[in-house]
Amino acid sequence: MNPSRTVLVVGGGAAGNAVTILLRRAGYAVDLVEAKDDWNATAGSGITLQGNALRVLRELGVWEQVKASGFGFGSVGITAPDGTVLHTQDDLRTGGDDLPATVGMQRPLLQQILIEAVRAGGASVRLGTTAEILDQDADGVCVRFSDGTEGHYDLVVAADGLGSATRAAIGITDKPEPTGMAIWRVAAPRPAGVTRTDLAYGGPAYIAGYCPTSETTLYAYVVEANRDRSGIPPESYADEMRRLTRHYGGFWPEITAHITDPAKVNYTWFDRLLVEGSWHRGRVVLVGDAAHCCPPTLAQGAALSLEDAWVLAQMLTGSETWDDALFQAYHERRIARVRPVVEASVQIGQWQLDGVRDADVPGLMGRTMTMLRELP
Repeated sequence: MNPSRTVLVVGGGAAGNAVTILLRRAGYAVDLVEAKDDWNATAGSGITLQGNALRVLRELGVWEQVKASGFGFGSVGITAPDGTVLHTQDDLRTGGDDLPATVGMQRPLLQQILIEAVRAGGASVRLGTTAEILDQDADGVCVRFSDGTEGHYDLVVAADGLGSATRAAIGITDKPEPTGMAIWRVAAPRPAGVTRTDLAYGGPAYIAGYCPTSETTLYAYVVEANRDRSGIPPESYADEMRRLTRHYGGFWPEITAHITDPAKVNYTWFDRLLVEGSWHRGRVVLVGDAAHCCPPTLAQGAALSLEDAWVLAQMLTGSETWDDALFQAYHERRIARVRPVVEASVQIGQWQLDGVRDADVPGLMGRTMTMLRELP
């Protein structure tokens, strides 16, 4: 390891924060730039973290904070639209037997925990800043930033998300594609009886579910066919979500009663992305959503991004030579794991779109999650 090396991380989401923490721990000088002035500290409602995500969070040194801030559970329920529980099954502990199968938590809390870890690690952080021009030479990458400053780095890690400008800037032309579904999400108080994720397939939406995120909160979501966003004014978001959720029974009436503030309702389309070719060009390498994205039907988006950061950091700190062979090995190692998750996530959604009533959703989920028990 050569600790004099310098690294630029573009993007301060899960992957960018994680790789920054790990590389700073190894002694590298790391600059992190994030486009949002607030470091995305308040965006989002809830997040479901499977065991393989928890395993990386433990490596980052933040597991105790995550455990204290979230809600752990070990099973999932399948219900009818009226709330009748049809089936329950134990979740696989994909992070190992010493971690919960799943933790739900408020997404802003997770981001704040990671922000504090980045700050504590001593990285240089600039918010409201983007990397505008990347000019590679034999020694690394010269970067011009949106604030007019410049820097030279041995490596640039592109963690700037699904619409990654860095991905496009280095000539990787893959772009996310909509899958045909969209999701409404909201944070709400947790009914006392909600102690796990329950999913209803069918009814007025394709999927309706909720996940406890603390002793007092949950996040709820419903999935429908995607619609033109321009036809859904933001001030109608609460009304639109209630239009779907009011037809569900069980705990849903209590949840629906709290869907009143349109500013707290999030609407996004499901997208798919998998960069099949190399995830690098020279000394610029992709991680997280910049390289792959899957619908949240398996709750693996953040987990895969965190795994990317962990694997890349391991490979960088374990090698004296940062070259094409190392970055190609990183790609081969990760795509073998990412591809089946992306494909399974898309397939589960497609079965819903196609109205396939005998689809083996539990079987596909089980086979895919079993694979994730292995180290990434």
